[in-house]
Amino acid sequence: MLIGRTLGFYFSRQFIKTIFLVFATVFTLVYTLDFVELMRRAGDAPSATTGVIAQLALFRTPAIAEQVMPFAVLFGSMAALLQLSRKLELVVARAAGISAWQFLQPGLLIALLIGVMSVTVYNPVSATLKQHASTMETNVFSRNVQTREKPIWLRQRSLDGQAIFRANGSATDSATLYGVTVYAFDHGGTFSHRVEAREAALHEGFWELRDARILSATEEPQSHDRYLIASSLQPSEVRQSFIDPDAVPFWDLKETINRMEQADINTTTYRLHYDLLLARPLLFIAMVFVAASVSLRFFRFGGVAMMVLGGVAAGFMLYVATELMAELGASGIISSLVAAWFPAVVGSLLGTLALLYQEDG
Repeated sequence: MLIGRTLGFYFSRQFIKTIFLVFATVFTLVYTLDFVELMRRAGDAPSATTGVIAQLALFRTPAIAEQVMPFAVLFGSMAALLQLSRKLELVVARAAGISAWQFLQPGLLIALLIGVMSVTVYNPVSATLKQHASTMETNVFSRNVQTREKPIWLRQRSLDGQAIFRANGSATDSATLYGVTVYAFDHGGTFSHRVEAREAALHEGFWELRDARILSATEEPQSHDRYLIASSLQPSEVRQSFIDPDAVPFWDLKETINRMEQADINTTTYRLHYDLLLARPLLFIAMVFVAASVSLRFFRFGGVAMMVLGGVAAGFMLYVATELMAELGASGIISSLVAAWFPAVVGSLLGTLALLYQEDG
């Protein structure tokens, strides 16, 4: 049974207001902290004026704040329900014969709409701003090399056979790798030789390696100032693979994955990010169920602090489960589909189960 239109609009406004307030608070806090950190780093950069740093922090903040959106939905929903309970509006609704499942309908609908909008509108904007921020950060701080916690791996097939590239870093504006090791195989898959080079730049049809050293089991080591390796990869494809998945807009992710697969580039992290975005609306719905399971106790019964603490603990556990599944999916232990959807589905089911136990015994 659907809730009445007037009451539904009223409850919807409460959910929208509190969720937006929580997200705006987090957004402002993230922006302030990032601005202070960038100002600290800007001491040796002559072009890093206050206005430039403020703009750079503004470009970086949406992508960071996007990661805490589920918590904004959780805490915003908890605040809305606690406020309605404190004003005894939920008591009046129950007295009028409206069940918890009915007055949760506006919150669930708002969570679904926020989830869809965050994927289709907010994510493309934040990803585009993050790309602009990376370019701007390179220009301001004169940082041309992008180092990573995990090494870069590329695999290619060419006229010479197969080759696997490992690099410690990449250039932000070109298809250039730094700290490169190349493992070369013949057409039969037998290891041929290894090449170590200071850098490798991809051109049309070949890799150009600088300060290369060739190591083979059958020959003496050889050193070359310039060494060429045939390649079937395109520079644009390789440059795209250097971009973090969360810097690719949602509407471009599918095409990016297809291009990288055609170039035989690993797309596990991109597929995982795409599936996580698709599962986000359901994750937001799960947050509303979790919030309802700890926020529907009447104020006159006491124990409100414990309810809030329980909601925080439940949200933290769901976050840990999401991060754990994401790590398993990124490493290839489980499929990206399972890693992305498992926390959202399980969170929704557990929240529904807790609510059923409270409302229907």
